[in-house]
Amino acid sequence: MAVLYRSLFAVVGLFALGLQYWLTITGNPHMGAGELTLNFFSYFTVLTNVVATLAFIAALLPSTTWAGRIGRSPQLRAAVAMYIAVVGLTYHFLLSHVWDPQGWLWISNGLLHYVMPIAFVADWVLFTPKGTLGWRDPAKWLAFPVIYTVWTLIHGYVSGGAEGWWPYWFMNVPALGLGKAAFWLVAMLAFFLAVGFGVVAIDRMLGRRDRTRASA
Repeated sequence: MAVLYRSLFAVVGLFALGLQYWLTITGNPHMGAGELTLNFFSYFTVLTNVVATLAFIAALLPSTTWAGRIGRSPQLRAAVAMYIAVVGLTYHFLLSHVWDPQGWLWISNGLLHYVMPIAFVADWVLFTPKGTLGWRDPAKWLAFPVIYTVWTLIHGYVSGGAEGWWPYWFMNVPALGLGKAAFWLVAMLAFFLAVGFGVVAIDRMLGRRDRTRASA
C-alpha cells in the first residue's frame, strides 16, 4: 500500500512542479529563463514540494541505499510534514485571497498548495514509524525556514529593494516596514514551531498506541 501511495504522489509532485515551471517560463516572455528559474525556486512552496516529492521517491528506493535510508527517516519525514503543512495552511489563510489562478494555473496551484500537503501529511501519519520524536525537534527543523528567510531578504534587496522581487507579501520588508516585517517573521516562525509541536504530539500519541498494541 505504501509503495503504491508514494509512487502515485511522487508522480503528482513531479507533474505539479513541472507544470508550474512551464507556466512560469511561458507566462513571462519579457523575462529571461535564468531570472524566472531563480524566482521559481525562491518560493518556499516550490522548495518544499521539491523536498516532499524527493522524499516520496527516496522512500521507494531500497533501504540499503543512502537515499532509501534518508527517505524513510522518521525525523526527515516529520520535518517535511511540518513544512508542507505550513505551506498549505499559510496559502489558505494568508495568500489565497490575493491570488485567483485560472486554467492550468488553478490546477498546478491546487496540487502544490492543497493536494501535496494533504498527501504528505497523510503519508506521515499512515506509513512512518512513530514514537521517535522529541520536543526539541521542531526547533531543529526551523533551520530550513530560517535559511530560506535569509535568502529571501538577500534576493529581495539585490533584485531592487522596494521595487524588487518578493515571493510573499508578508516578507516584503520595504513595503511593510521593518516593524511589520519583523512581526510577520516572528509570527511565521512561531507558527512553524506550533505545527512542529503538533507533529511531535501526534507522533508520541501514535507511538504509545503502537507500543500498547505490540505488548497486548
